[in-house]
Amino acid sequence: MTAFRRLPPLNGLRAFEAAARHLSFTRAAAELNVTQAAISHQIRMLEERLSVKLFVRRNRTVLLSEAGQAYLPALRDAFDMIDQATDRLLRRDEGGPLVISSTASFATKWLVPRLGAFQTQHPEIEVQLSTSFELVDFQRDAVDAAIRWGMGKWTGLHVERLFTQDIFPVCAPSMAKGKNGLKQPGDLAKVTLLHTTNARDDWRLWLTAAGVKGVDVSRGPVFDQVFTALQAAIDGVGVALGQTQLVERDIAAGRLVQPFDLVLPREAAYYFVCPPTALKRRKVKAFHDWMLSLIPAVA
Repeated sequence: MTAFRRLPPLNGLRAFEAAARHLSFTRAAAELNVTQAAISHQIRMLEERLSVKLFVRRNRTVLLSEAGQAYLPALRDAFDMIDQATDRLLRRDEGGPLVISSTASFATKWLVPRLGAFQTQHPEIEVQLSTSFELVDFQRDAVDAAIRWGMGKWTGLHVERLFTQDIFPVCAPSMAKGKNGLKQPGDLAKVTLLHTTNARDDWRLWLTAAGVKGVDVSRGPVFDQVFTALQAAIDGVGVALGQTQLVERDIAAGRLVQPFDLVLPREAAYYFVCPPTALKRRKVKAFHDWMLSLIPAVA
């Protein structure tokens, strides 16, 4: 029968090992992305659990006690072994495909047109693209990284801001020109407004910012994806609200035009999201670095 391990709390051990390595609670807090007070609390709890003092506190400095000096080497070796085992586990998975999850609109209008450049740079990496508006559960789903739209508040994950979401009306060139074309924002009262289900309030916000009244924002067809609303705009069905990154290629190609100068910034943005350890994997790091290399040119 296997004996039960008498292990102290892992958070306390991590706090002690980091603080002992740096001889600083402040640096340990920065490394572990917690507060200095949290480090002090975790170490105090560990000392109480072990019934020994691990540090000698003198004014604003800390030194290892004799017990701390004896404890540190074994803990450092244990954490090094865990790090090495994790690295080996992640490297073992390098041979599989790189699975990226994205919203359908971002994938269709931004990622897919550029994906060939990534494949040219990394022909050895097989990319599998999965589109969904649902958040990824990285522990359950076979996904390496995700591109998500929102406020970036996803705890326990590596979250990196890519693009802000600025919105403005777009339409087919034929709708903007001519005698009955769109000359000023108030002219939107004469045309069909196109909506998306997850952003029904955007037209009201943009019209308010433009100082326009009298436009019925409840009318017009509703689409479940931004890219379908944009396609309807390209086909002359009506006017949609575009996002810079999603419409730049259509505007450059003349399929869409921006009839008014007003651009409304939004707090939401597109983010690169993955588990913290995923960036140690070569294929995830390659995709991450490639995406970030494009941001200065398009953001």
